[in-house]
Amino acid sequence: MRVSAEDHVAVALLPLEAGTDVSTDDGQVTLKSDIPAFHKFALNDIAAGTPVKRFGEVIGNAISDIAAGDHVHSHNIKSNLGGALDYNVAYNGAQRAANTAATRTFKGYKRADGRVGTRNEVWIIPTVGCVSRIADVSARKANANLNGRADSVIALAHPHGCSQLGDDLVSTRDVLASLAGSPNVGGLVLIALGCETNQVDALSEAIKGIPEDRIRIVRSQMVFDEMEEAETAIEELLEITAKDERTDCPISDLVIGLKCGGSDALSGLTANPLLGDITDRVTAVGGKAILTEIPEIFGAEHLLMTRTPDDGVRRQIAELVNDFKDYYTRSGHPVNENPSPGNKAGGITTLEEKSLGAVQKTGKAPVEDVIRYAVPATKPGLSLLEAPGNDAISCTALSASGANIILFTTGRGTPLGFPVPTIKVASNSNLANRKPNWIDFDAGVVLSANDRSEIADALVDKIIAVASGEQTCNERNEERSISIWKKGVTL
Repeated sequence: MRVSAEDHVAVALLPLEAGTDVSTDDGQVTLKSDIPAFHKFALNDIAAGTPVKRFGEVIGNAISDIAAGDHVHSHNIKSNLGGALDYNVAYNGAQRAANTAATRTFKGYKRADGRVGTRNEVWIIPTVGCVSRIADVSARKANANLNGRADSVIALAHPHGCSQLGDDLVSTRDVLASLAGSPNVGGLVLIALGCETNQVDALSEAIKGIPEDRIRIVRSQMVFDEMEEAETAIEELLEITAKDERTDCPISDLVIGLKCGGSDALSGLTANPLLGDITDRVTAVGGKAILTEIPEIFGAEHLLMTRTPDDGVRRQIAELVNDFKDYYTRSGHPVNENPSPGNKAGGITTLEEKSLGAVQKTGKAPVEDVIRYAVPATKPGLSLLEAPGNDAISCTALSASGANIILFTTGRGTPLGFPVPTIKVASNSNLANRKPNWIDFDAGVVLSANDRSEIADALVDKIIAVASGEQTCNERNEERSISIWKKGVTL
């Protein structure tokens, strides 16, 4: 499969043997070696030191002469990525996608501040790792006696909150406060120890978006039985959430987190472009979409910048990318130390190639805002969120920034789940069929579809069903976790 007429490579959709003749738009290519499924082969001769293109963009340079029909991978091309850049990128006049989703609705929970939750849950957030086990046990006991009074009770256990200083402590407090303010939270229990640096009073003051009567605090060192106190707090909140009802909400009330993890070479051909269609539909009607994992747009950031009309936002995109590159270089790491071993096994060779596939999730939407870690998204449209590529950290950040649902594409598969419902979208049908307990939607069918919009329609149906209460695989598997981006020293 070839993406652009400018591409020097194509992707094998099935394992191909050496000697196989492959027909292309430019003629016939005879494979010089076996090509694993989802890996690339050269469509023409490529001289050492010259650029190699996929998606119509440069994914690296050849490090040796490559003949037409050769396997193209990490043995013969390398990344060109380096440090921070001075950008001079102008708006290309790109137009928004057409509005095709205006009449769609879902059944959500309208909150007092106007936001909408796709779930009505009681979240238990420990201020410090020392009391995380109390949160876990309390949630498990409460779920055994839920009786439909909430969608679930979940504990967001973490190991942080003590021996932290300065900006590192503030960062932990901010992300926990933003998580607590999620529209999916119908009731909140903060479990404190008492002597931690992340003091519960400071944390509770930082929480926005949830009425005070839906918050309870358990101060473990000050009560006789912290488990009993937590149980009482949860029961009080469940009496409140039991009165909440789902109502019809426009699709513009969706805040969609966009994520890919365990990608393969098909991710940029099937699942990610499909998410791009969803981004276009949701943002066209005033909904929000959030893209993160900023180090995994290195080499593709110019594509986001060219379709963004606001000069200030383009500058913020440049600053965000350069800040991450500086973060790497200060630590002595090259900025192109990516893709992962799993990505490479799936056919992705360089970070540029991975990034060019990753940004397909944004469709044609212009970037409306750039937001820093743990800051809620407030502007309709597409926002870029500061967070690294790590699945758990970036999806926690998406949840903290107000996503009420996450669309997560994968080519290799992962069971991991996060605070908000996470729809796993497989890039290939083999994964979807092999791991139905992980995968919610098969985007591999895009390869055989005459019209991708029909597949996008089906994914919209799935999103609406999940937003209205249908459980995702990660929810059924009780995979709900967070991971906090730690940036400072530990005492």
